[in-house]
Amino acid sequence: MDLGLKRELEEKVRTGVRLTREDGIALYESDDLAWLGGLAHEVRTRKNGDVVHFNVNRHLNMTNVCTASCAYCSFQRKPGEKDAYTMRIEEAVKLAKAMESENLTELHIVNGLHPNLPWRYYPRSLRELKAALPHVSLKAFTATEIHHFETISGMSASEILDELIDAGLESLTGGGAEIFDWEVRQHVVDHRTHWEDWSRIHRLAHEKGLKTPCTMLYGHIEEPRHRVDHVLRLRELQDETGGFQVFIPLRYQHDFVDMQDGKVRNRLQARTQMATGAEALKTFAVSRLLFDNVPHVKVFWVMHGVQTAQLALQHGADDMDGSVVEYKITHDADNYGTPNKLTREDLLDLIRDAGFRPVERNTRYEIIREYDGPDPELRESPQPMRV
Repeated sequence: MDLGLKRELEEKVRTGVRLTREDGIALYESDDLAWLGGLAHEVRTRKNGDVVHFNVNRHLNMTNVCTASCAYCSFQRKPGEKDAYTMRIEEAVKLAKAMESENLTELHIVNGLHPNLPWRYYPRSLRELKAALPHVSLKAFTATEIHHFETISGMSASEILDELIDAGLESLTGGGAEIFDWEVRQHVVDHRTHWEDWSRIHRLAHEKGLKTPCTMLYGHIEEPRHRVDHVLRLRELQDETGGFQVFIPLRYQHDFVDMQDGKVRNRLQARTQMATGAEALKTFAVSRLLFDNVPHVKVFWVMHGVQTAQLALQHGADDMDGSVVEYKITHDADNYGTPNKLTREDLLDLIRDAGFRPVERNTRYEIIREYDGPDPELRESPQPMRV
């Protein structure tokens, strides 16, 4: 990157001038990751100090039966497949209760788009889960699922959200976003929820007082310009509603071989490579710099690996996802050593080892507990990057 452009971008960031589409593309073209990371770290420090947020959560997928066959997804099964499953609500509650230990604060619920389950299954499941776990926040359903509920219920998204909120819903999940640009999206997703409906449903959720996350699936067939376009669409919606609490870049996964039946279901796999660690860090940094109106950027260590997740905290991220017992949506096999569960103590150690101070939060980013940071008396104690 030209030195003059570097200085111009630095000046914009430090004086609070909003970056443009052209600026975002230029940042992706830079090969100076240390410079990018440092600039993003300035922004995350200005917004969140030396804190890294986390919460203790569990993921619950009540059915993997899905009418869609998204190109990247190994989770979905068709009705009648050997390992297709749908839980009775009583089963889901029993499983959730078994996850209650370690002061669980959030249950994250995402499902396939089941062709035959009745609409009433979903609000009833929330009511019974909330009754069983009254102190646990329910973060449930993607905008794609809400759109699906419109079809099977004949109700509007507004009516659906009202009923789900009454049943205990505290936040939608951020899924179904992938990449919004149709040039890429038409090759990646196999459902009918695109930018217009995804944004409509999150806008409605925000109007009803819900705070939601937003996501981007990167590192497959998209180009940096598509990532920039994706973030700028979300930034514009955030200008309108202020309802996004956190942005979560999700690294696209190769599935290798499905552990259940030996199949590779990822149709993009033959023509893609997973994003490198350096590309992941650049994506976090550029996203933090562009997304000036969202308070938090989260790194999901299940998709990035623990070490890259720690480095992301030096490249714009200030939130590390909590404990996960099982996560199946994008990949069922993992060949690079990422654990499928971290305890609270694991996360505290990882955050301190990266040089930050851990703060436990709830779904709405209200502080539950603050912890000590790295011990300043220890000579080898890590410290965050200086700004």
